[in-house]
Amino acid sequence: MILGAILAGGQSSRFGSDKAIALLEGRTLIEHVVGAISGEVDGMIVCGRAYPGLQAVPDRPRSALGPLGGIDAALRYAADNGFAKVLTVPCDTPYIGSDLLAALISAPASAYLASLPVLACWPSNLADRLDAYLDQTADRSVRGWARTVSATALDHPAPVNLNSRNDLDVLSRR
Repeated sequence: MILGAILAGGQSSRFGSDKAIALLEGRTLIEHVVGAISGEVDGMIVCGRAYPGLQAVPDRPRSALGPLGGIDAALRYAADNGFAKVLTVPCDTPYIGSDLLAALISAPASAYLASLPVLACWPSNLADRLDAYLDQTADRSVRGWARTVSATALDHPAPVNLNSRNDLDVLSRR
């Protein structure tokens, strides 16, 4: 079974407001992500914040770890609830293609998008290993963690990633 984990714990400092609930085409960015991944996963959570209709899981082992705190929370939740893999997706990527999701999910082990490493699929048996990594190193980059577990970097066109209000405005005008 595959758990979909929407990473939504960031500060949205470049965006200027909570981008997870920013509207695009009448739907929040989280709703776009839910729609994109729902056909590919067997369960879904949101990491780092609460959102109506989704199980909320706080970052772990503590807050302020960046995306790895959400990935750690998702891996632990998956391991404790019988999921074999975790598909991690940032909340600010509203248009994720099913071909990219299929490539991540079908990888034999850990895989991530080279240009956007938080978009990844991880075996849930890495939960303890990520806990140890976070305790033993100051490196909080997803790429650093991915190198540690020999994850495969997929060279695939990146989906739209909204980092600023201007990015959203430009996309809304298309």
